[in-house]
Formats: sequence, structure tokens, C-alpha cells
Amino acid sequence: MSDTCRATRLENGLRIVTEPVADVASATVGIWVENGSCHETERLNGISHFIEHLVFKGTHDRTAFQVVEEIERLGGSINAFTSKEHTCYHARALGEHCHTVLDVLGDIFLNSTFLAEDIEVEREVIVQEILDVEDSPEEFVHDYFLQSYWPGHPLGWNVTGTVDSVANIKRDDVLDYVNDRYRPDRVVVAAAGNLDHDAFVDACRERFLGMTGSYEPPVTDMPDFNPGLFVTPRDLEQVHIVLGLPGVSVVDERRDVAEVLFSALGGGMSSRLFQRVREEKGLVYSIYSFQSPFQHIGYSGVYAATVRDHAEEVMELITKDIASIAAHGITSEELERTKAQLIGSIPLALESTEARMFRIARNQMEFGRHISLDEITEAISSVTNDDIQALAEELFAFERLAVALVGDADDDLLTLPAN
Repeated sequence: MSDTCRATRLENGLRIVTEPVADVASATVGIWVENGSCHETERLNGISHFIEHLVFKGTHDRTAFQVVEEIERLGGSINAFTSKEHTCYHARALGEHCHTVLDVLGDIFLNSTFLAEDIEVEREVIVQEILDVEDSPEEFVHDYFLQSYWPGHPLGWNVTGTVDSVANIKRDDVLDYVNDRYRPDRVVVAAAGNLDHDAFVDACRERFLGMTGSYEPPVTDMPDFNPGLFVTPRDLEQVHIVLGLPGVSVVDERRDVAEVLFSALGGGMSSRLFQRVREEKGLVYSIYSFQSPFQHIGYSGVYAATVRDHAEEVMELITKDIASIAAHGITSEELERTKAQLIGSIPLALESTEARMFRIARNQMEFGRHISLDEITEAISSVTNDDIQALAEELFAFERLAVALVGDADDDLLTLPAN
């Protein structure tokens, strides 16, 4: 990957970061605001995601149809997402249309009308989205786990909110929230692909320099880990299992060690858990490890789905491998294979301008600088088995283990391992 990334900060504090890429036709533009569900109150849980939906309902100059039609008639696409810590509005089109994309995104970001009738329609859409997740046990079990592991903390709340909290959100709440939170010092405009940095900065200055003010989110305590077994019985053929433990934050210096650790444990078809639990034992179809890092904290774990009669054995196999890595690390063969896999996957993942845009924006928000592919490669290459074992020993402590079950399960199905 070429290191052509450049960053500019406007006079009002808004950050612009681009990565011009030669020999590609497309450009992807994203407007990011450092605000997500972890910045909400319990009464307004889900409002960040609600606003993400509402900006597409129209502006003073464009109807909802015109917003999407103006991008799609160029052969492009437009979308958005909300996470625990960010909201992003993004679109992709041919590079020659980059400024049109920026104009449309800037319009919905700055000039949405938030009409009362649109709010009521979209409220029902979001309720259906919440119910869709509740009907999908593989998705629901992750939300259920985090609500149980970090109970009562904003990081444990659903990004979409709940049916009750979404019902509480009024137009004045939306207007106040946007006015408070959508401030230039919380915004990153990122673009990657067939574009020119200086021309893009000029276009951003024209559209966003009028933004004023600042916002500093209140400091909140970190969530306490709540170990235990949490069960939601459902009339399903399988039991969906999330086994969770602490993790690292996005800025933890051991983040590359964690990447190698969780990839070796359950990050692909050659990983320990996939080979042992699926290929050798045939007990599952789906099993993987994961880590969810946030700015100041993180959690990690393993997901698996199996029939009730196999749940205890699956649990034992997972915890046995976790304990083994905490005690001994991984084999030299696993270490070298996993590092090679990760290093090879990075440029493959960055073949799209959308992925590049996501990466440079996150680097700007999380680290305040560009992180080159060479730097990442060097960091992964330098991970040792001692690093793996030390981090696993810290994270894989069974006194902080929580397990969430959804499906054909009850409180007596599993016995949690002693530390």
C-alpha cells in the first residue's frame, strides 16, 4: 500500500484525511462524528442510531429520494452506520464524482430537516430493526452477553436502543443532540481513491468551515466485568454460546499481540478452535474467537453454536484451549502461520477504497496520525510467543469469565470452570 495519506485540520477544528490511490476508478468519502451509543443517556439510548437513520429523510434542498438518487444515478452507493463510539455517513462513486458525493453527504450531515412525521415513520423502522436482531440468535446472543457482562453501563447498551427507549425519543431530543454533539472538533472527513487532497480540502472548507463550537463528552467510569452464567431460553434447535473475557483497548500497545492471539485461537479455518471443535470433533458448524476493542477498554471471547447435548463438551474444549494458551502460549508453527496470515490479509482487505477510507479515518480518530502498512507489518512480525502467553495469562482468567446462552438451554446446562 502506498503511503500517500495526508491530513489537514481546518481553522474550526474539523479534520480532513485522504489517501489518493493511483490506478483505481472509485473514490469513497466518509463523514465521521465521534459520537455513538456509549455517549448516550439511558432514557435516550439509541438516539445516535436514530439520527443516522433520520438524516436520509431529506434536507432543505433535497428530498429523501433525491439524496439516494443523486448518488445511485452515478453508479454509486450511499450508506451509514452507528457503533458504540462513532457514527459514519459514507458514499462511493467514480472519482470524477467525488465532489458531488461530498456535496450530498455534507448536505444530509448539516442540513437535515428532522420533520416530525419522518421521525414517527422511522421510529417504526427502527423498532423492526430491533426485532430483527432479537429474531436472529447469533446476533442477539452477542448483545445479550454484553448487556450481562457490563450491566448498566453505556458500553453495554444496544446501539439501536430498545423498543422502550426508542419510543422516548422526541424531535426536540434529536435537535438538541445534533446541536450539542455534531461539532467540528468531533468530525473527521475521510476520503480514499481517485482524488486530489488539496482539491478535496478546498471542497471541505467550502462546505464545513461554517461549523462552529466544540463538544467534550463527560468522563464516565469504566464498566465493571460481571462474571457468571446468563441464560435466555428460546425454542431453537441449537444453543448459541458466547464465552467472554476481558480484552485490550484500541490504543493498548499490545493490540498487535492480541490480533495474533485471537487469530490463532479462532480466527480462521486453520485456527485451533475450528480445527479441534469442528474438523476433529464435528460438534459445531460455526465457531470463532473475537475481540471488541474500544477507546479505553475491551472485551474478547468465543462464539459457538451446537445442539444441547454437545454444549458441555464444546465448552470444555474451548476452555481447555484457552487455559493451555494462558499457560504455554502457542506453538512456533501456529505463531508463524498466524503472523503470515495476518500480514498477507492486510493488503487484501485494502483492495477497496471503502476499506481504505475506514482505516485512515479510524487511525485519525484513535491515534491522531496515519499508521503505515510497514508499521503494522513490523509490529505483527515482532510478536513473540512470550508476548502471546503473557497477554493470554492476563486476559484468560476464569474468575472474570462470563458465558451467555440463547436457545435450547437452562441454568443447569453448563458448569463454569474454576480458575
